[in-house]
Amino acid sequence: MGNYYDIDDILAEEELVSVVFQKGANGVGIDPSAEAYSVEPGSRVKLPFWLAYELHARQVVTMKLPACFNQQTRLELGADGKAVDLRSRCLYFYEFGCKIAPLVGDRDMGSFLLSAFRNRYQEVLAKAHSAAYTAASKLLTLLTKEEINLYEAAQSSMAAFKKWRMGGPRLQRASVLGRKRKSTD
Repeated sequence: MGNYYDIDDILAEEELVSVVFQKGANGVGIDPSAEAYSVEPGSRVKLPFWLAYELHARQVVTMKLPACFNQQTRLELGADGKAVDLRSRCLYFYEFGCKIAPLVGDRDMGSFLLSAFRNRYQEVLAKAHSAAYTAASKLLTLLTKEEINLYEAAQSSMAAFKKWRMGGPRLQRASVLGRKRKSTD
């Protein structure tokens, strides 16, 4: 699975996934309104990814492709990926896509995620270096967590460059140069 201590990884695995039970399960309370604590084979349920992953590894369930990776999303990202609101579909779009691709058997998911990231990457960096505050706040409502991290890194590097360019210390004297060496005679 993922990194145990990474909060972003934990939150990415909280995304809901539609699963179909292949085997019956007794003693589980998936639906709180149900009277019996059991799940029949063929039942469709939405589970967090971390639980669906474990059940899939035990061959209890099969996963369905989440709605955030459906054909409509792929067409929208192919047409104009810069204007698509991925944040509302899945905050951890790229991370979640990489985790779920091998489990749903989608061979095109990797190339789809790469092309989507490439298309949006240029726009994110261009806006980070040139956008005003009002345009930036609108842009941030469309970005995924990975893209927000990229945007913030680009802005901080641009701020550091401007600070250096405007007269920050050009050369610093090494602390070693100020000390005198003892003679070894």
